[in-house]
Amino acid sequence: MKRYSMAQARQRFSEVLDAAERGQPVVVERRGVRFVVQAAPASQRRSRRRKSLVAYVDPAVAAGEWTWNWSARGLRFTGRRRSSR
Repeated sequence: MKRYSMAQARQRFSEVLDAAERGQPVVVERRGVRFVVQAAPASQRRSRRRKSLVAYVDPAVAAGEWTWNWSARGLRFTGRRRSSR
């Protein structure tokens, strides 16, 4: 068991957390009150992969042949002009 005063715990904060993460009991004492530092287990919650909102991508969209512009009337889709090279 590791014991630290509050001043020592401030100076060696990373050591306190590392020891708690390894499962060692760590006690920090401040003005006669003892605090036990323990690492909480990681949550077992799995993240689900979200389904794609896009079911089909038009080949022109994928090729970048269009763009969109905001106007006073809302969103407008327009074709991109091809540069003559």
